[in-house]
Amino acid sequence: MSLIGLAVLFLILAFVSYVLGARGVAGMSMEIAKWLVIIFIILAIVTFIL
Repeated sequence: MSLIGLAVLFLILAFVSYVLGARGVAGMSMEIAKWLVIIFIILAIVTFIL
């Protein structure tokens, strides 16, 4: 699974857990998704430059 796929998975997990009331899990999943997207963008830029 790619980084962007994992980010989308954690984003969906965050949304579902927020709707169900598990705000701690939602916050943690959102943070993981955010960092995965940042890493993906950095790696994409580095790959594009090289």
